[in-house]
Amino acid sequence: MYYDTAKNDHGLPHSPFKAIVSPRPIGWISSRSSSGVVNLAPYSFFNAVNDAPPMVMFSSQGRKDSLKNIEDTGEFVCSLATQKLHQAMNLSSALVKSDVNEFVLSGLEAVDSIQVGPPRVAGTPAALECKLWKILELPSAAVDPDKRAYMVLGHVIGVFVDEQYVKDGMFCTADAGIIARMGYMDYCGVTAETTFTLNRPNVSEDGLTATVVPGPWDGVYR
Repeated sequence: MYYDTAKNDHGLPHSPFKAIVSPRPIGWISSRSSSGVVNLAPYSFFNAVNDAPPMVMFSSQGRKDSLKNIEDTGEFVCSLATQKLHQAMNLSSALVKSDVNEFVLSGLEAVDSIQVGPPRVAGTPAALECKLWKILELPSAAVDPDKRAYMVLGHVIGVFVDEQYVKDGMFCTADAGIIARMGYMDYCGVTAETTFTLNRPNVSEDGLTATVVPGPWDGVYR
């Protein structure tokens, strides 16, 4: 099977693209409007894009409240979505009116951030406080700007970590119970049973060969 994405002639009930590029981290984005209304929404097109400086991105199909708020205030927070919070995360995706606070709608508690205005989700294992770096309009055939796609790039200026998820000096992703988006309406979870480590290759002095030490990670970044 092969299909042209411009024609979308796959012959299936739904495009398989999002099922192929998966799992994807969920950016549970909180923002605040210029009038002070808090918004919370999950975005499955989300990821870290750099380490130094730490930066993240998410993309919005259409000019949704998150995008408008971030344009106005230049700030947002990303809270980790987890198995324990997955029902609230799902409810916060509802396309309600812009004056509705999704924290209240989803029965979630909001916790004040340190360096930015939008709050984080109470009970999240970790959250990223971000300042807007740039918004990019992505290629789109849509004539209406409200239906075009936009990428938001943010500089992570502060990180909250619940210390109960720190073990041996490292954040334990498996214990945090993080979930990710797959295709269609499917999700998956990160667990100890599905997590494994690999050592990166050791390159020979002449740069021509490489070997990998078997076993658990030796604690060295290469």
